[in-house]
Amino acid sequence: MTEHSPAPDAARIPDRPSLDGLEDKWGAVWREQDTYAFDREGAREQVFSIDTPPPTASGSLHMGHVFSYTHTDCMARYKRMRGLNVFYPIGWDDNGLPTEKRVQNYYGVRGDSSLPYDPDFTPPFEGTTKTIKAADQVPISRQNFIELCDELTVKDEEAFESLFRRLGFSLDWKIQYRTIDDRSRATAQTAFLRNLARGEAYTAEAPGLWDVTFQTAVAQAELEARDYPGAYHRVAFHGADGPVHIETTRPELLPACVALIAHPDDERYQGLFGSTVTSPLFGVEVPVVAHPSAEMDKGAGIAMCCTFGDLTDVVWWRELQLPTRSVVTRAGRILGETPDWITSEGGVATFAEMSGKTVHSAREVVVEALRASGDLDGEPQKTQRKANFYERGEKPLEIVTSRQWYIRNGGRDADLNQALQARGDEIDFHPDFMKSRYKNWVAGLNGDWLISRQRFFGIPIPVWYALDGDGQPQYESPLVPTEEQLPIDPMTQVPSGYTEDQRDQPGGFTGDPDVMDTWATSSLTPQIAGDWLAGERGESDLFGKVFPMDVRPQGHDIIRTWLFATVVRAHFEHGSAPWKNAAISGWILDPDRKKMSKSKGNVVTPEDVVVEHSADAVRYWAASGRLGTDAAYDTGQMKIGRRLAIKLLNASKFALGFGEPELDERQGLASVITEPLDRAMIAALQQVVGDATTGFEAWDYTRSLDVTETFFWTFCDDYIELVKDRAHGGDPSARAALRLALSVLLRLLAPFLPYATEEVWSWWQEGSVHRATWPEASELALADAGDPHVLAAVGTALSQVRKAKSDAKVGMRSEITSATLVAPAATAERVRAGEADLRAAGRLTGSFDYAEGDEVALRDVELIPFVKPPKN
Repeated sequence: MTEHSPAPDAARIPDRPSLDGLEDKWGAVWREQDTYAFDREGAREQVFSIDTPPPTASGSLHMGHVFSYTHTDCMARYKRMRGLNVFYPIGWDDNGLPTEKRVQNYYGVRGDSSLPYDPDFTPPFEGTTKTIKAADQVPISRQNFIELCDELTVKDEEAFESLFRRLGFSLDWKIQYRTIDDRSRATAQTAFLRNLARGEAYTAEAPGLWDVTFQTAVAQAELEARDYPGAYHRVAFHGADGPVHIETTRPELLPACVALIAHPDDERYQGLFGSTVTSPLFGVEVPVVAHPSAEMDKGAGIAMCCTFGDLTDVVWWRELQLPTRSVVTRAGRILGETPDWITSEGGVATFAEMSGKTVHSAREVVVEALRASGDLDGEPQKTQRKANFYERGEKPLEIVTSRQWYIRNGGRDADLNQALQARGDEIDFHPDFMKSRYKNWVAGLNGDWLISRQRFFGIPIPVWYALDGDGQPQYESPLVPTEEQLPIDPMTQVPSGYTEDQRDQPGGFTGDPDVMDTWATSSLTPQIAGDWLAGERGESDLFGKVFPMDVRPQGHDIIRTWLFATVVRAHFEHGSAPWKNAAISGWILDPDRKKMSKSKGNVVTPEDVVVEHSADAVRYWAASGRLGTDAAYDTGQMKIGRRLAIKLLNASKFALGFGEPELDERQGLASVITEPLDRAMIAALQQVVGDATTGFEAWDYTRSLDVTETFFWTFCDDYIELVKDRAHGGDPSARAALRLALSVLLRLLAPFLPYATEEVWSWWQEGSVHRATWPEASELALADAGDPHVLAAVGTALSQVRKAKSDAKVGMRSEITSATLVAPAATAERVRAGEADLRAAGRLTGSFDYAEGDEVALRDVELIPFVKPPKN
């Protein structure tokens, strides 16, 4: 740590201090001097490691990023000043659907795995159009598409780095990764293969959520329930004793119906359980069965189970062992051929009208046919129904049957579920109520973690499948590479024992075409940043020094995804929690109190905001929001932060301008602080140091900022004004107190205002304030401790002096020749201790008496107005 000794050159103080240019000036110095570099030789017990969130590299950052990353940076700076070796890496989450979507719009292309690679391909656009319809996007090969994804994310990441540096984030820029780079790919594929070997990963043909727009499977954690316009249709099934009416919002799934289901206690349907009914239009016989999750008070109390209309259908299908009769394809359209379970002439004819249509168009066909047959009771009744959407999607999800890869997460294993809940108990959540969000999510899981995606720009599932004589994949025994071969792409590389000409040939092999969900990679950020595989190979001891990490900072909305997934991976691979602490930030809200996000189109990009207000001002706004609490985007708060930073520059220049106290060689500043007001100020600052430190240790840095800022304004508005005459006259006690207090205040404010504090520090100290030691109460200890209440009492009296002059409409330089201070006895006694400074600051030149009273007030004031002398 840097010793905070006076700099030899007092001429460093500028004539007119300004925030302008400080980001460029100090950013360059920090980069050149590696101010925030992690020491890889340090011992584990001295390390504070941060599992930094890798921002999604798809376009631009928004104020939500600034908000949460500032929180982390304040803590990183505090821990560094406490003497810890801070491991603060940065990664870029550049694989996955957001990147692909941006590439499609930016370049006007879409991936098509059936096309060959074109080494000379030039995209039709390069960011020159906002959005392009899918039909107008140029289809290109898988490899061409991946190359464009890689190219654009690099551009985005350069812009992100520039903004992060300008905001003063004290990251170690030499520790970077991309979630698509070779190290990340090898890490993700190694972890997956080990999951597979231990039985924690498996492949299965099963119904799953499917986004028809993005043509990919979607996991439970990525769902978003939204209101969606629909209509209830009262439809008659044909029973032996007459019609059985059900109500449905999805009549187009009538050909997929496999049962009617009612609650076992519903007396209306007791006589139907065990019987069968026939579906309208299609004439398919289906059973009537009981299930306890059927809702007696919803609609007709009896529902049709289709494969698959919603997640309830999946539960009934699985638990009641019903047949599969899927009619919706991955494209979101009805099957092109009539399925074999529809045999009636009318059913075949109706299905032929539906085939190949979107679900919406198919619904219109079915409703019209129901009207014609008389099976529609009344007209459809409009309603708003809740539908599941992919969080980035625009159309309701369908449920289709497909082969996917899963990692066990306790959704179907009670013992594993309990073990993962227990892992949450090993982590200190800040604020602590966020732990219940974690536990509630884990307890409510109803399926394993779907990790495969039918996309291009991601980490490939590292397996192949042998093909039998008929060319059918042997899914039950995948072919896997060795860990030494990783990373691999099974679509371009060949498994051991095969040759390329055997690809997709009977008796040969085929590569798994899917990639991993982006969370399957980012759930391994501790392992990627800590270079886990290098540690396994004996090439590095870094992972052992940083894992388990000390903190995972993140937003509360991804507890169910990123946080939980990271816990799952660490539980399986390391038998531990991945971190000791989880610091959970809230959302940034727009003026309508809605979350700011790129998908909602209500974001404010930070670049112009930082230029207008300064990085320190924007950081001040962010640091004013507590962990776990949503905060409003507020430029007014940024203006307050800018005012604070400017005041720090100007007040520091003023305080340092008095000069240094004369000290003997062995004397410290504290040894000459003897005057009552100076001792009182130092005593009050001691309390601030204690409170600010307690705030940081409790992850309540907002409290630290608040107590420090409050004292700083008292220091400027009251203390400096009260002692400036004494300091100007050379009094060593005042000069020493000013410098000691300024040193402490700069270090207390450094985590929040890194540029202004570094600038002032450079005027009179060596090294960086960000490598100086965090202040301790002991460095403010005086031989004769002061009473902190003296400063408050004299400051209150000074405010009454100012008020008296203001009320009299005279200038502050006017003399008061006589006055009486009314105050409680204890307050009056404290004012007497600092009366000399009060007289000097308030220009009290005559009699000053005291009278006891409940409230502090200045009475019987006699003034000589100050008259400004005329100019020559």
